[in-house]
Amino acid sequence: MNDMMQNMSGMSAMTEQVVATDFLISAKSGVKNLAMAITETSTPEVRETLKQYLNDAIDTHEQIFNYMVNKGYYHPKDIAEQLNVDLNAAQTAMNLPQS
Repeated sequence: MNDMMQNMSGMSAMTEQVVATDFLISAKSGVKNLAMAITETSTPEVRETLKQYLNDAIDTHEQIFNYMVNKGYYHPKDIAEQLNVDLNAAQTAMNLPQS
């Protein structure tokens, strides 16, 4: 999204955080799905391939997690600060213009 569109939508400060959060949630979902698939497979070759994918998914999740912590978007060790971030995000979403 370019700057003009971000400013018009009221999301200029939130866009990166929203994308990162969505990516983190998707990565976590991928980890869960791959873990379940490993338990359902019946061949060692498929199981080994899925384990490799699982390790890649875990690494991706860790990278996104670290990025979000470093940017101040995610505070896993400070519940009060995380609540503040979440409340600000919710307030921003509520203030977006209705279409």
